Amino acid sequence: MNSKYNFQYFQGNSLSDLFAEDITDASYGFILNYPATASWAAYPNRKKYFIQDGSSEATKTSFDKICQKEPWKNLAVLGDRIPGIVIIPPPKSLLEYWQEHFGFSDSNRSMMDCSTYLDDLSQGEHFDKLITLFPFDRLKPEKHAVDSDTHYRLLSKVTLDQLGVQCPKYESYNLHEVNLEDIKLPEFPYLIKTSHGLSGEGTYIIKSSSDLNYCFEEIRKYLDIQLLDTIIVSEFVKNEVQNYCVQFYVNKLGEITLIGTTRQLVTPEGNYLGGLIDYRNTDMSKFFEMIAAIGQYAHKQGYFGVIGFDVLEDRDGQFYAIDANFRVNGSTPLCLQRHTLLGLGKEVAKYSSDYRMEGTLDSILVTLKPELDRKDLIVLSALEKAKYGKIYTEIYAIATGESIEEMQQIEQKLQDKGLQWLP
Repeated sequence: MNSKYNFQYFQGNSLSDLFAEDITDASYGFILNYPATASWAAYPNRKKYFIQDGSSEATKTSFDKICQKEPWKNLAVLGDRIPGIVIIPPPKSLLEYWQEHFGFSDSNRSMMDCSTYLDDLSQGEHFDKLITLFPFDRLKPEKHAVDSDTHYRLLSKVTLDQLGVQCPKYESYNLHEVNLEDIKLPEFPYLIKTSHGLSGEGTYIIKSSSDLNYCFEEIRKYLDIQLLDTIIVSEFVKNEVQNYCVQFYVNKLGEITLIGTTRQLVTPEGNYLGGLIDYRNTDMSKFFEMIAAIGQYAHKQGYFGVIGFDVLEDRDGQFYAIDANFRVNGSTPLCLQRHTLLGLGKEVAKYSSDYRMEGTLDSILVTLKPELDRKDLIVLSALEKAKYGKIYTEIYAIATGESIEEMQQIEQKLQDKGLQWLP
């Protein structure tokens, strides 16, 4: 154990409980969705706070992901102390399932019109401050709970080497000041990242000339649509043995509370698939120095909230921070199940946003009722779709078990019942 620090695990099970002590000075709400830049967005972030969510309309992050599946996942674990701003209501059966299994009331939703919500929040008096995953161009700066310019800078890939932790060497380039073709590139392999890529978008692993050509093509598209200023060119961490996401909360006083550490499931291309956690046997003390440094830096900048930083461990036992997300992370809801699942003897769990099952959500909740009642499976988000006249449901969920082996057996039983995992 790292005796220099005495960081403790968060004892609650909701986002509201995490933020509770920091939201007593004003009326707070939580905007659960990211901003978008697609043509369907009523409030595209195209003015100041650029987000790289696809270089063309065909590749933009979809409406259903940004406005339904992702925000509903956080709504599931929001709790009762902060109203969640919802612009598309979740299905009634999903709400009922959440209330039964998470024990929160239905009073925490603040339904708003998706075509006017940012203007309504900016001009209205109901909320003084809004917690966000990313700053919004069209939300008044003073309405952001964390200063919007500060938050944007913290979320930039360029900020990583300022956090006081070991990270791969990288150089940043403002593409309005230097031409892509003039950038001196290292030998393969290396990475090129856009400053504010969403969910793996804008991260390119460069192992060949064809990788580089594709990357430059994408970057030029972003430049053409004026959604990118800065890129970084980073060393590639070799001999990686583990990929972690380390999460904690830093409050307004700079005090740190541990949330959890997941092993990240990613594709060879670097796209995020989910997280695996061992609640009992994960020793977070090996990350305490990094947590302390990042927490102290964030506090000095005026940030409070959830922080998740991605860490690669190489075969020599060296830790390299490769990304830092100053926001609720994809696997934060998984970490928040710690006390509930340990109370049931379940020490291992896996979160994935890539489950799918044929049928309506109502029929699936009936089919999987025994597993749901035992919390072998916890549903965070679900959206019905239709293809070729057949209804199926896309599901964000957590599979659990007393051990890895039992969790895998449970997954196999769920698969036998029709639940597919589509990595």
